Amino acid sequence: MTDEAGLSGGGRLPGDKEQPIAAVLADVDGTLVPRTKELTPRTIRAIRSLHERGTLFAITSGRPPRGMFMLIEPLGLTGPMAAFNGGILVLPDLTVVDERSIPADVAADVIATIRSHGLYAWIYRGADWFVTDPHAPHAERESRTVRFQPTVVPSYDGLLDRVVKIVGVSDDHDLVARCEADVQARYSAHVSAARSQAYYLDVTHPTANKGVVVERLSRYYRIPLEQVVTVGDQPNDVLMFVRSGMSVAMGNASPEVQRQATYVTASNEEDGFAQAIEQYVLPRAVAAPPL
Repeated sequence: MTDEAGLSGGGRLPGDKEQPIAAVLADVDGTLVPRTKELTPRTIRAIRSLHERGTLFAITSGRPPRGMFMLIEPLGLTGPMAAFNGGILVLPDLTVVDERSIPADVAADVIATIRSHGLYAWIYRGADWFVTDPHAPHAERESRTVRFQPTVVPSYDGLLDRVVKIVGVSDDHDLVARCEADVQARYSAHVSAARSQAYYLDVTHPTANKGVVVERLSRYYRIPLEQVVTVGDQPNDVLMFVRSGMSVAMGNASPEVQRQATYVTASNEEDGFAQAIEQYVLPRAVAAPPL
């Protein structure tokens, strides 16, 4: 299933079809991997084709650094990865090259607001994940996804000085959306808040979001923004769509997200990421400039 800009309800006009593409920045869950959380052979082949052309491929995710480690070898990643939506940048050996934490007083207020909406609150401090209830919705699934267990604590007292991400969790998707709007309204000067899944509200430092990741990637590799392609499926991915020269929304994205993208590809269950690379990127892929 593909559609060029003729999306239901609108869509961004396609960029210059002659513009070379030197970099691809992709979300992970819901984009790069299907529900099984395993890379498909077609996705691996598509990224290998980018490497063969010298085109930069990078990933950004709400996952913690350890939750991205299993992707490094099969995808041949050699450059920085943006964990926590850009809250931490790590090299493939998981060395931290940049960390942006939320001020402790702001973190405490955000957690209180999330809980006032009836959501569970998790925190990530450095590379560690803390929960007060290991049986909260999606906690067990998340541990399988990132392949490590959270640390269970009675409270977050004394743990708020290096928080890089707070997550509000609920299976009431409308409730998560309302909490997102409230957090944005109250703390927009102090945090970046956006849904990474319908059931997750991710809160990070204001300069730690996927839009900023695009800009940092562009500056670091000296690649013009118009030569960067972004691929994603969730509302927090729209932040990178609007800063890149071309964007692709997954078929499993909501109509709201799809309307913000240049193109829409198939779903993550139908190898939509690989399809997007094959159809929209490889015909124009060029080598990124040397560092």
